[in-house]
Amino acid sequence: MKNPCTWLLSTCLLFSGVSQVSASPLTDLFNKTNPSVVILHTFERVPKINPATKERMTSVQGLGSGVVISNDGLILTAAHVVHVSDSVHVEFKNGEKVLGKIVASEPTADIALVKLENIPKDLQPASIGDSDKVSVGDEIFVIGAPYGIGHSLTVGYISGKRTPPEKSMFADVEFFQTDAAVNMGNSGGPMFNMKGEVVGIVSHILTQSGGFDGIGFAVTSNSANQLLLEEKRIWSGIDGQLLTDEMAGIFQLPQSAGALVQRVAEGSFAHKSGIKGGDIPAVIGGRELLLGGDILLNIENVPIKDEDSIKLIKKTIARKKSGEDVRITLLRKGQVVKVKAIMP
Repeated sequence: MKNPCTWLLSTCLLFSGVSQVSASPLTDLFNKTNPSVVILHTFERVPKINPATKERMTSVQGLGSGVVISNDGLILTAAHVVHVSDSVHVEFKNGEKVLGKIVASEPTADIALVKLENIPKDLQPASIGDSDKVSVGDEIFVIGAPYGIGHSLTVGYISGKRTPPEKSMFADVEFFQTDAAVNMGNSGGPMFNMKGEVVGIVSHILTQSGGFDGIGFAVTSNSANQLLLEEKRIWSGIDGQLLTDEMAGIFQLPQSAGALVQRVAEGSFAHKSGIKGGDIPAVIGGRELLLGGDILLNIENVPIKDEDSIKLIKKTIARKKSGEDVRITLLRKGQVVKVKAIMP
């Protein structure tokens, strides 16, 4: 028979050890950073005929994630989540919803800024980290709303640092490649380092299955900071399609190229300028387009020719001060029209 004292001592030591087990470092980090993560409920118009009203456009709801980065209510998210949204509702961890206003967007880098119209009392902004200090092989975690399941945590590693090819739809931006699982609804959500600092904003995935196949991408925090916080960006609210070569001829443009305005978000720079989007779905040259809207020809006397000319236009607009005019020439129903927009 065992010595009762020995058994008692062993039992005390065992239970003492159990009582001293603490939460893992990742649990602590999640609890620290999770309150800064938000779910974005967006509403935008898409082509669909309403039998009752005969209108060609109808409003649909979208979903994404974001992260609060300042005490005055700035939220970083992905541009494709909000860029053509007519309204954005920001949902916090406690279920509270606040209207958000899109203040800046850069679709070619897939990043955007939303500002809360009312500031909750317990707002907890996240800290922004230096993405240049992140290395391949570093552990990271992502918090977001995959398929609408809010405040979900996934963990992984930095698999690579990528700069898109020059002719890619993305430009002037660096991405982190990661194996941390991200799916629909994660877009715009924060990627954190193991200090609890935001080092990336979830952008897109490469997939053959339609879901996560092990390769996701996030815009680095330094790219987001430079393009949205250090440089001047506006929210154009335009979903456009560049028309060149044969397409320019099909649309009978008075110049070699232009930009077809497909959709315009309410309240955006383009909407306030009177620029009109389309409402007639069509397939031309293998492209799915929305026809009936304006075609932009030049902005501030810079003709729209290619991606480089669009970059030049953005730089020209960035030099404008709030309240200054922006001169726009467009083609509307076969007629060349000149309009003036006001810088926000």
